[in-house]
Amino acid sequence: MALLPFRKRETRIDSTAALQSFLEGFSIEVMPRTAAKVDDFRTLLPAGTRVYIAHIDGTPIDDMVATARRLTSEGFPVMPHFPARIIKDKATLADWIARYQGEADVKQALVLAGGVDAPRGDFDSSMALLETGLFDAAGFTHLHVAGHPEGNRDIDPDGGTKIVMDALRWKQEFSRNTDASMAIATQFAFESAPVIAWADTLREAGITLPIHIGIAGPAKLQTMIKFAVACGVGPSLRVLQRRARDVTKLVMPFEPTEILSELALHKAANPEFNISRVHFFPLGGIKATAGWTAEHGGAAGQAAAATG
Repeated sequence: MALLPFRKRETRIDSTAALQSFLEGFSIEVMPRTAAKVDDFRTLLPAGTRVYIAHIDGTPIDDMVATARRLTSEGFPVMPHFPARIIKDKATLADWIARYQGEADVKQALVLAGGVDAPRGDFDSSMALLETGLFDAAGFTHLHVAGHPEGNRDIDPDGGTKIVMDALRWKQEFSRNTDASMAIATQFAFESAPVIAWADTLREAGITLPIHIGIAGPAKLQTMIKFAVACGVGPSLRVLQRRARDVTKLVMPFEPTEILSELALHKAANPEFNISRVHFFPLGGIKATAGWTAEHGGAAGQAAAATG
């Protein structure tokens, strides 16, 4: 009797379920002026969603702390930015930490260099802030640092990655000497392939910090291109440029469905993939991003938001 050839059973991955899983524990970024336009975040976001507060140059610390206090009172874990280049000195950093903790019970921070060209004081990098030891002394539970999937010419002017990779290696080593949970929160991108390649490169280099991938929420194409150029988004900008050639799509919101679905499927097929969370930049407005996440099954909770 002839034997039938053995056929390996293929495992099909449900793309909808993969995306829902990938969105679990997502975070979102606000500024004091955008947060003020929302009457109650509890009507938009799942309980326990981590909310970053971007500290744009010129924003008074009073406004930052007030926004953190408001969000904390509504039940959201808050992660304010600490941009090194706009912080005058160690005393100022200590004051900010004390105010955030005393007035808003903040225990998390995104520590980054900041967008200004020249330091306004003693600090020029996130590493300089971390080296003060003030975050550890204050008992911060989560410290996130910046990542750039498509490079950063402000850091590596030649277009390479040496300086930014050296900085990530330093932060990887720092993570071993702090009690805080650390992760990399990235700039937004529009194409999955460069993001996957970058994440794999980090893992191969021994950088195992979890990655929270930055994603732009739904917005008009013109708005998206404006922010992408201003923020130095790299090769994946071509996704927007291709879409812009089709005049019928210029008035349609650009949504992150494609890139997130591709990343979600990759994660489902490769559980070791080191992107663990999605972080949204609501370029088209907080309500639009919150609506998109709800429509696609996004969920967050205290347990999810508190891990990484």
